[in-house]
Amino acid sequence: MDLIAFPPPPDTDVEELRAEVRAFLAEELATRRPQDRSRSWSGFDAEFSRKVGQRGWIGMTWPKRYGGHERSALERYVVLEEMLAAGAPVAAHWFADRQSGPLLLKVGTEEQRRSILPRITAGECFFCIGMSEPDSGSDLAAVRTRAVPVDGGFIVNGTKLWTTYAHHAHYMILFCRTGSADERHGGTSQFLVDLKTPGITIRPIADLAGEHHFNEVVFEDVFLPATSLLGQLGDGWNQVVGELAFERSGPERFLSSFTLLVELVRALGPSPSDHAAAAVGRLTAHLLVLRRLSRSVAGMLQMGENPALQASLVKDLGAIFEQEIPDIARQLVDAEPSQQSTRDFCAVLAHTILNVPSFSLRGGTREILRGIIARGLGLR
Repeated sequence: MDLIAFPPPPDTDVEELRAEVRAFLAEELATRRPQDRSRSWSGFDAEFSRKVGQRGWIGMTWPKRYGGHERSALERYVVLEEMLAAGAPVAAHWFADRQSGPLLLKVGTEEQRRSILPRITAGECFFCIGMSEPDSGSDLAAVRTRAVPVDGGFIVNGTKLWTTYAHHAHYMILFCRTGSADERHGGTSQFLVDLKTPGITIRPIADLAGEHHFNEVVFEDVFLPATSLLGQLGDGWNQVVGELAFERSGPERFLSSFTLLVELVRALGPSPSDHAAAAVGRLTAHLLVLRRLSRSVAGMLQMGENPALQASLVKDLGAIFEQEIPDIARQLVDAEPSQQSTRDFCAVLAHTILNVPSFSLRGGTREILRGIIARGLGLR
């Protein structure tokens, strides 16, 4: 199995961009508390996303004719990791920039691209992902939401679950069944759904931390025009597998607990014990390896490949790393986690502990990912 690294542009270009992003974030996030930064890419701020769009940092690799900037995948990666490391509230534009926009570029119609992509790059058009369903876990092939052909389009009925920020999104990329249930993979399609369409109900779901970013989205006799079909009818499985490579391989898959790592180093102080220094050193080494793997997958995506196997590896290893950090932090620092604490380390630790169980669920459970990896390696 090859992980292909892409050649970077001149270091000076990348470092200038990195410095520019850091200066922007230092100003924009100056009053943002560490416990707010610990939300990582689940923090939502529409005004912040518009400012990022004005900087040209959304849709960075997309063609200029659609509002993009035709910059390299590595330049985009630099912006992403700086945003995530700083705990910037990127959730408003995150899904559209990461996967919905690239999907439209690949299989969307020219009308869909020209209508929507420039608004995404401006930080003014937000997306959610309609994949997961009740009772199906991470088995996307078990999808039961159905689109039935009618005159002029389709009628959709079904339910999507754990749909992040659907209550703020303008559009959903809907994955649903359009053929026989016996065709687990061949009978599925994707649609571009305007969430203002009549018949769509969005219900909030509170997570373990009491926060609302998940939703249940119910479709009841929703009419979608034929023009809402994305790509080819019945080719939804192949399209969604390609989309998941974008979802599973980015730096967000190992930086969700990064704010806690920063606060841990601060709590340990300038003279940590040998045991603490060794533990932080191991975490840093793991972080650097994951970064290298993730950057390599970004290069494969830029070359038009479908690194589903490699992306699954990054996601699985990244979730393990993210979930280890709070356990190690509790062993090294004798402090009680509390979201009400005035001590930054304690507040960030509490927030991370409450959210860390989801890290190995979102984007595909550990069991599903390891099945993909085993098949890709010829082990099953």
